[in-house]
Amino acid sequence: MSLLPQIEQSLRALDSHFSVETGQLSESIERYLLLLEKWNRVHNLTAIRDPRDMLVQHVLDSLVVLPHIHGPQIVDVGTGAGLPGIPIALAKPDWQVMLVESNQKRAAFLQQAKIELKLQNIQIMAQRIEQIEAKPANTIVSRAFSELGEFIALTRQWAAANSDCRWAAMKGNCTKQERRQIQAPFAIENIVTLHVPGLEAMRQLIIIRHERP
Repeated sequence: MSLLPQIEQSLRALDSHFSVETGQLSESIERYLLLLEKWNRVHNLTAIRDPRDMLVQHVLDSLVVLPHIHGPQIVDVGTGAGLPGIPIALAKPDWQVMLVESNQKRAAFLQQAKIELKLQNIQIMAQRIEQIEAKPANTIVSRAFSELGEFIALTRQWAAANSDCRWAAMKGNCTKQERRQIQAPFAIENIVTLHVPGLEAMRQLIIIRHERP
């Protein structure tokens, strides 16, 4: 059974602006989900097995951040199976997305997804984020990568490359204790409550900036 009707309906429910026609985006998302399902049978890339559940809990959960992040240069830290980076790259072909994943099995999947989805706007870095030379970036995003303190500690070198860079950490429910890990010269700029169509669980986006002297 085709996933397209559910994908198209879900995309219409998102309050997001895509840089590609909805029908084309839906087809690309379907190919991504089927590829992820195929690889998942052997390589266990995600605990979620059903592509319909993957659509809600992975793809829509990724796309819902679009109104709150800025391009065109995106760095996705600890992307795993390409989340949120691949859905963002599909929805914003005019943006450049760097996928950072040190696990070789997952990096191999990312390479295959890049080929099969014809994603010219992604770059795959199969190494740890702290080993990568910092380049200008508009948004550094993470999804289930680490706590806020570690996220900033491992990526703070990117602050020198772009004064307008923002860090966007996707969380379930970020506690006050974890938020206190953000200390000068970094500061929490905004906490956005995200509403994922078809998902009742709480989602937050913690946006962090580097404060200049």
